[in-house]
Amino acid sequence: MNRFTTVRIDVHQHLWPRPFLDALRARRTPPRLDGWELHLPGQRPYRVDPAHHDVDARAEQADADGDTLVCVSPSAVLGLDRLPRAASDELAAAWLESALALPAPFRAYAMATSPGALEQALAAGAIGLELGADLLAAPRGLERLAPLLAVLDAAERPLLVHPGPTDRQDTAHRPAWWAPVVPYVAQLNAAWWTWVEGGRERFPRLPVCFVALGGLAPLHGERQRARGGAAGSVDALTFVETSTYGTVAVDAVVRVLGIDVVCHGSDRPYAVPALPRLGSDAALNAISSLNPGRLLAHVPQEVNA
Repeated sequence: MNRFTTVRIDVHQHLWPRPFLDALRARRTPPRLDGWELHLPGQRPYRVDPAHHDVDARAEQADADGDTLVCVSPSAVLGLDRLPRAASDELAAAWLESALALPAPFRAYAMATSPGALEQALAAGAIGLELGADLLAAPRGLERLAPLLAVLDAAERPLLVHPGPTDRQDTAHRPAWWAPVVPYVAQLNAAWWTWVEGGRERFPRLPVCFVALGGLAPLHGERQRARGGAAGSVDALTFVETSTYGTVAVDAVVRVLGIDVVCHGSDRPYAVPALPRLGSDAALNAISSLNPGRLLAHVPQEVNA
C-alpha cells in the first residue's frame, strides 16, 4: 500500500518563511518586497497580506482544511531563476534553508538553476523542483532544461510546472484577473504540449504535475489530432492538479485523462481550495490522497534538519 494513502495532500501552495521574505526585501530591483508590497518585472505592485505568510496561521489553516501534507513553493511567477546566477543562487538558498525548516504539514519544492544545486536540495529534503511553464514551453526548452530534468528523472522526484512571469504588454491596462486567466493559462497549455511532444520519451521516470489542470490543455487532444498530431494514451506519470477550477472543468479533464492523474491542489493563499463534486467518495479520495501519493511516491518521508 502506498504510504501516503491515509493522508490528504495539497500539492500546490505558496508560503514564504521569514528569511525568504527578508531576502526579497534586501533586493533593490524586481522581484522585490518593499515592506509588504511586492514588485515584479512588468506588473503593477501587489499588496501582500502578512497573514498569508504567517507560518502558525497557515498550519492552523491546513488543519482546518483537513490537509496532513502540504507542498509549498516560492512561485515561479517571481522569476527567481531568470536573475543573474549569483542573485538566483542566493534566493534559492534562502528559500530552501527556510522552507525545509517549516513545521508539519509543510514540505518544500526546490528552485534551482544547476544540476548540482538541485541534487543537493533533494538530498537535503526538498520534494522536487518547481519550474516556470514558460521555460518548458520556450523553443528548445526541453533541451535547455535537460540537465535539471535528468536529475529529477534519475531520482524519480516530481516536477511542478507552474506559470512563470508575464510580459508587461500582457498585463498593462488589464484587469487584475487577466494574468491568471490569459497568459498563465496560455503558458500551461504550451508547456503541456511541449511535454507531450517529447518530454516523456526523453525522461521516462520523471513524475510531472501541471498546476491549474494544465491550463485545460488536455481538453484540446481532439483538436491536436484533427490537425495532424498524435495525442494518444494517458501517461500515468503526468499529473494535473485542480487549483482554481471547480466541478465542471475537473469533470471534463477526468473524462479525457481518467481520475488517476488528477491531484488536489489549492494555490493557497491566492485561492480557496474546493474539492469537486464528482459523485463518489472514491473519486475524492483518489484526487486528494491516492493520486498525490503516486506523484510523491519516491519522496522520503523524513525531513533532514
